[in-house]
Formats: sequence, C-alpha cells, structure tokens
Amino acid sequence: MSPRTQKQSDTDPRGNVLLASLDPADYEILMREAKVVALKFRKRLYCQDSPIDFIYFPITSMISLLASTTDELSIEMAMVGREGVVGASELLQRQGSMALSFVQLPGTAAQIDRYAFLKVASSRLRVQDVMHRHLFALMRQVLIRAACSRLHTMEERCARWLLMTHDRAGQDSFPLTQEFLSQMLGVRRATVNAATGTLKKKGLIQYVRGHITIIDRRGLESASCGCYQATIQVYSSILGTPDRRI
Repeated sequence: MSPRTQKQSDTDPRGNVLLASLDPADYEILMREAKVVALKFRKRLYCQDSPIDFIYFPITSMISLLASTTDELSIEMAMVGREGVVGASELLQRQGSMALSFVQLPGTAAQIDRYAFLKVASSRLRVQDVMHRHLFALMRQVLIRAACSRLHTMEERCARWLLMTHDRAGQDSFPLTQEFLSQMLGVRRATVNAATGTLKKKGLIQYVRGHITIIDRRGLESASCGCYQATIQVYSSILGTPDRRI
C-alpha cells in the first residue's frame, strides 16, 4: 500500500471518540500535554506487564492487544482504534500493561506522557469517568470474543474480525497476511486460508500480496456471526459511538 497523504483530519485529536466526548475545558487541559505522533506498522507499544511511559489515543491507527503465555504464544484479545485508548486504565490503577500491544494498522495517535496524564486525570473527574467507561467496553469486547471463539465457525469469526478492522482502518484496503490473521485468531494458517478462501469465492473480499480489500461490506456483515453487531452495540451504549460502525 502506498502511503496516503496525511490530511488535517488525520492529525486532529478529536478524530478519537473518547477525546471528542470530553468537555471543552477537560479536552483543552489534556491536549496541552499531548502531541500527535505517527505509529508505524507492527511497532510494539508495550510488552505484557511492562511499565507504561505513554498512553495513546488512536486517530487513524489501530492497536492490537494480545494475551501472551510463558511459552511466548499469543492471541489477540481486543483491538483499539479511534474509539478508544491504550495504557490509560493501567496507569489509573498503577499497574503495568495488561497486554502485549502493537500497531496493527499504521497511522496517527495522540500521545501523552504518563506523568502528565495522571496529573490531569487526578483532578478531572470527567476524564477518569471516560477512561473507566472505555475499560468496561473493552472488557465486554474481550468477553464477546472469547465466546465467539468457542461458538462460531471460522468463516464467521474471520468476517467479524475483518469488519472490526475495516471500521477502524478508514479505507477498504489494509495490510494483512494470512499468517498474521491466524495468529490473531489463534488457529492454524490452513484453517484461516480455508475461511478467507470461502469469503473470497463469495466475492466479499480480495486478497493480493499481503493486503485485504473489502469488496462487499454488506455481504461480509451477513457472513459474520452476531458478535460483530453485539460489539457495536456495546460501544454505542457505553461510549456513544455510531450504531452502525465504531
């Protein structure tokens, strides 16, 4: 994928739903301590249980949160895009990172130093409330995904994952290898190949040289299980995101 020209909206922190939901006074104070940064593809933000030096509010980027085991295996438990934040809840609880976090889709994010964020959050109850509500929505996403992995077919799970990524990507084509998707879903690559092959035959997606393109969005929604809409409804009710997409 050729780099897209950065637009003003790509660098506007209000492109992040949480920041946009803050009262003007809270937003202004928090943004005094923030800067917009470009996050590169596959950049690791935190290791699991590691100290958090910065928090990130994605604007056009997307972060994958992976649970790791002692034998270095990992599986994606949640994704965070413009609807959320990474690192804030752990800082408020004085804990290390709850997950291995890395950039799945390159783009921009508002970055805030840990000490600056804690200084603002400690005196602004609305900021704390927004962070806590986001954590609740994130935990609901994790629970829905856990149930999905046990109850639904691989084709349905692939469709759900692609829809959630499409929502956050802001464009129809994004980088994705089948090896990476198999890691995210915690299954063998051959299993993912079969599922994406079926979606491709149905004319829903196209896969070329490590990039997925969504061809038929409505068809992909029909191919997904109900977990996609359940996740959308959670974020809509808790964070006020649009009903159709995050």
